[in-house]
Order: sequence, then C-alpha cells, then structure tokens
Amino acid sequence: MKLTEKLSQRDGQTPFFTFEFFPPRTDQGFTNLLARISRLTPLNPLAISVTWGAGGSTRERSMDLAGMSQARFGVDTIMHLTCTNMEQGMVEDALREAKDREITNLLALRGDPPRGSEFWLPIDPGFTHAIDLVKYIKSSPEFADYFCVGVAGYPDGHPDGQPLDQQMQHLKAKVDAGADYIITQLFYDVDNFKDWVRRVREAGITVPIIPGVMPIQNHTSFLRMAKLCGAKIPPEITAALEPIRNDDQKVKDYGVELATTIVKSITEDTSLGIRGVHFCTLNLEKSVRRILDALGWTHESHRPRNQIIDSAPAEPHLPSQVAISPEHASKVAVTALSNPPASLSVPQSSGQEDGSTTTDIAGVSSTWDEFPNGRFGDPSSPAYGVGSGDQWDPGAGGLGVSRAEAISQWGTPISIEDLNAIFTRHLNSDPRTPTTPFSPDPLLAESRMILPQLLDMTLKGWWTVGSQPAVDSAPSNDEIVGWGPAGGYVFQKSFVEFFCDEDSLRELEARVREENGWVTWYAANSQEEAFNIWSQWALLYPPNSETRVLLEKMRDTRWLVSIVHHNFKEPDALWKLLLDQ
Repeated sequence: MKLTEKLSQRDGQTPFFTFEFFPPRTDQGFTNLLARISRLTPLNPLAISVTWGAGGSTRERSMDLAGMSQARFGVDTIMHLTCTNMEQGMVEDALREAKDREITNLLALRGDPPRGSEFWLPIDPGFTHAIDLVKYIKSSPEFADYFCVGVAGYPDGHPDGQPLDQQMQHLKAKVDAGADYIITQLFYDVDNFKDWVRRVREAGITVPIIPGVMPIQNHTSFLRMAKLCGAKIPPEITAALEPIRNDDQKVKDYGVELATTIVKSITEDTSLGIRGVHFCTLNLEKSVRRILDALGWTHESHRPRNQIIDSAPAEPHLPSQVAISPEHASKVAVTALSNPPASLSVPQSSGQEDGSTTTDIAGVSSTWDEFPNGRFGDPSSPAYGVGSGDQWDPGAGGLGVSRAEAISQWGTPISIEDLNAIFTRHLNSDPRTPTTPFSPDPLLAESRMILPQLLDMTLKGWWTVGSQPAVDSAPSNDEIVGWGPAGGYVFQKSFVEFFCDEDSLRELEARVREENGWVTWYAANSQEEAFNIWSQWALLYPPNSETRVLLEKMRDTRWLVSIVHHNFKEPDALWKLLLDQ
C-alpha cells in the first residue's frame, strides 16, 4: 500500500514509526538481516525502507532485500533510489523491477554529485538532481499512478552547503514536481529542527514530514556520520559523550536516552503536526527496541500475568484472567516466544552493575553483534561495514572524497614507487595524505602501535588496508584498543590485510605452511570489494593515461591477502612470519 494512503487512514493521534536498513555486504549478513527484520516487524512498523548504493552499486541486494521483506513479512517497503551516476536505462529498469516486485513506495535521492565526463563514465545525463527523478516518475504513464514518491529534507542544511533559502526553494520544487512525503536526514538539534519544520510549512509545503532519527551506537561512528551528513551537534551532547566515549555500552545507553527525548519532544509538540519518526537502525536491533519501549509505542503492557493452567473447565467463579486451558496456554507461549516484546528482559549476568545491560527475551539473536568485534566487525553481521558511508548509504564503499580532494591527496602515480609513497605518507600521518582510497580516515592509534611493521611492509610493495596488533587482556575501556562495556577485557589476535604481487604471495604461502596451524589466511585476486576501489580510483584519470593504466594493472594483477596469527600471547609472531623479524 502507498505510504500516503496508510497515513491518511490513521487517526492522527496514534504514533507510528518506520525502520531503515541497508543491504549488508556479505551473503551471511544478508541472511542474518532478514532474521532481524522478522523479529522487528511484529512491532508493527508502518513500513521499512531499504537504501540504494550510489550509482546502483547495491541494486541487486537492495531489490532483493526490499522485495523479500515485503513478500515474507507482509510489511510495506520504501525503496531508496539514487539517480545520478547511473548508466543509461538503469533508472527505468530499476523502476520496472520495483513494480514487478509490487514495491509501491520510493525515496528519490540524488546520490553522489554527478561525475559524468569528469570521470569518463557513460552516465544518464537526464538525471542530475532528485527532482529529475521525481519529474520523470510523475510524468510517466507507466509509473505516475503506481508509485508513492518521497524526497529528502535537510533540517541542518544540505551537506553541499547551499544557502538555506535556496535549499527551501529546492525542497518546494521537488514537492511541486509531485513528491508525496518528506523523510529528513538525521539531526540532533531539536530546536533547529522545529524551526525548520515551521519554515517548511510557511513555504507552502503541506506533504507529511517524517523525521529521521539515528540512535547513537558508537562514539567514533557517530562523529563520522554526523560530519558526513553535516549534522549540528549541540554542545550539551558533546559534553555528555566525552566522559563515556570509551565505554560502548554507556554510549549506547545515552543514545537510547537521547533519541527517546528527541522523539518525545517533536511528537508531543502539537504545533508541528508530527506523529511518527523514521528510525535509521544501521541494521542493529537493540537500541530501537529500547527506544520504542521507553516511548510506549509497541505494547500497552509488557508485565507478565500468572494464570492457572487447568485441563478442566474453569469454575464459574474464576475469572478468565485467572484460569487458562492447556491449549490456550500453549498458543500464548508460542506467540510470545516468536514475537517477544521489546521490554521483557533479564540481567545478562549477576556481576554487572545494576541497569548496565539487559538482554531481551529474543536472546542473543538480537544482540550478538551490538558491539564491534574489535575494529573491523564480523562479516556475518548485518551491520558489517556500517559507518563508511552516509545516512542514505551507511554501508557504502567507494573513495569517500571528491575528485579534486582525491587528486590533491594521491596525485597522479605512474609507478610502484609512487604508490609506495602514497601509502607511506598516510601511515606517517602526513597532512598531505590523510586518507587513501582504501582508508577513509587517518591512521588509528591502534595501528600506530605496529607502525614500524606496516612501514616495512609498504617498502616491500605490500600496501596495507587493514591491521590490528595482538592484545592480551587489555581493559575494555582502554583508550586505544578497548571496546564494549566497561569491566571487561580485550583479547585480540594480530591481523593484517594487504595487496601484494603474485611472487610475494607464493613466498608467503610457503612460510604459512611452516606455522603448523598458528595462522589462518586468505588470498583473492577478484570478486572482492577492494578491487572495485582500484577501478573507482582509476576512473579519476583519462582513459589510456599512465596513471589509469597503472591502477587498472594493480587491480588485475595484485592479490588481496588477509592473515591472522592466533598466538596473541606473542605480539611479534605475525611480523616475524611476514618480515623475518
């Protein structure tokens, strides 16, 4: 059903909510996300939305996730659709496939700024802004009456930095072109959001506004996401997070409290006319359950009621809430265990501080990946890779910088020595190279613990894209390697992932055999996300240029190697293997 039809059928008083998910990077993550959605849909969201990777990079997974969620779980889906950097005909094909899958709701987005001839890509010139997509759908006899189309709103201003009055004009133009509703980008400044809503209404925009709310899950990812989206962070939030930033559980607890406060403030302000919100879940489950429970938006009561199970008919003087038949008791138990209420919880362990952490009755299925597995996460988690993109594509890969920034940082390499220099500058925290195509941030403090080894690898032409040192019982709130709730300990195996040539690979293969099971490793030269980054990097330069030829050769000839050494008691074990140290 169209989202606007569902909204019009509501009484205007009962609150509603929607969930947003992104297609996981791995097959196992995809399967686990479907299980997660199956646990969340009994909470009765109005709809769920599925993000769309820039340039259609996640087209198949986005389509499958939206279609399967709707077909399996009976929940209406909103499929995001970006229109820039799409090859000719891809937009039309995507709309037809969505229609075939009976998806009626879309969120029309621009996506990354159009790259066009600047990147030597054969993209469709008919789509440069979200309004082009709205106009196309609403003017097409094939699609106009079928799709309900939403657009994005930016309470804190568009990340491109356009003047606010110009942004309001653009929003109104999208609505005038036929947009049916607005979902906003994440925000944390409530007063600014309320002012924005009033200005939207004063501009004559009357379509429903659904605020985007993203619970804070992790301090580092929160800062990165807020920066990418241009979200304003009130000083009181920064002050509240600073003393707890190294305790992931306390950060999550604060995120739940903050999101609950934000939702209450905007939905209880009757002058705004807002009765529902759009939760950006980041493919995680626990926080949104806790928020909905705190709001009282899921069940009228979660308190269990004891009843007498009696095979004989209940005595006339016993009310029905006291006596229950075995058959009825069985049905109630099955239903409750299949669709657990968010607030039914028990302490995880008696050794925790009161109120520090609870586990809902759904068990570990809903919480096993609430905290990262060290810095890299678990590929089987639906949330694997979160935080590398923006709100509308939180699991995005790509280069992460504009073409101008990329060339400024990485130059025009034409030799192996030039590539060595790029990776060396990044490792040394040279301000000229704060990122690489494979590392969107400066080197983390954790990796600086093994900086000499990483530099030695780079001198060999082994370009590292991920690493971590061995850790033996560091406190979980350690400034550098800690993660998860306070009071725990971190044990971590040394790990490194890097590109190397085939000769080096064969040499490594022989060394690994001599380790007698202490090493797990993996090597690939295709079908990995990292190789697509070589292609994206190469597209910055003209066809047949020395730089493009070099980067495409690296994509085609280099191997991506991941090695884990299991002896965390010996911090140098991995580096002795790799570097003869």
